[in-house]
Amino acid sequence: MADEVKTTEPKMEGTSTSTPFASEEKPKTVTEKAAETATAAKDNVFSMFGGGGAKKAAPKADDDEENDRSGSAKAQKAKEAAEGGDEDEKADEEEADVHFEPVVHLTEKVNTATNEELEEQTFKMRAKLFKFDRESREWKERGTGDVRLLKHRENGKTRLVMRRDKTLKVCANHYVVPDMKLSPNVGSDRSWVWNAAADVSEGEPEAQTLAIRFGNSENANLFKDAFIKAQSENEALFSKTS
Repeated sequence: MADEVKTTEPKMEGTSTSTPFASEEKPKTVTEKAAETATAAKDNVFSMFGGGGAKKAAPKADDDEENDRSGSAKAQKAKEAAEGGDEDEKADEEEADVHFEPVVHLTEKVNTATNEELEEQTFKMRAKLFKFDRESREWKERGTGDVRLLKHRENGKTRLVMRRDKTLKVCANHYVVPDMKLSPNVGSDRSWVWNAAADVSEGEPEAQTLAIRFGNSENANLFKDAFIKAQSENEALFSKTS
């Protein structure tokens, strides 16, 4: 037999003879395998919460606009709720009709007797009155108010009456009799001094030394003229009764 002839195929450069297919993939390195494992774990976490991957972030401008709209809506609702509450309170106040009977009816007039009902006023002037205190030997203020001369309509006699402001308490009350004499107060042209034998401002007749002071000398002279006139008229009346 003829000897078999062994032939050897020539080796081509650039090719591998270890694998039957030239296109077989190259084995992965340890680093590449670790990266693939981490990516798969991340995808599994997102899938647990309803997503298969990382969500795309919406544009910031859209988020701000949405927040503005939601904030405006909340503010509007809060405003409407507040206005609605005010309207409810107003409605409750309008519906409440509470009525209280007054304890004292101030509209009722109370007639107070002043013992001046039968007299007419012939003089009135604002002034300040003083009384001489015999114990302390000094002048004490009696009050400020209107000094008046009142003439009785029936018997024609005139008396001097003065009441304090606000309280209307009587601080002088006596007839203008002929033996009274007005004397100017020392160092003043707007003040007069006289003695009243029976002043009844405190209830019982009492002898008093009184002084009266006006705002100016003109008013003081007007009082003097009216006082002297009342003295002259009373002189004839008192002489008849005596």
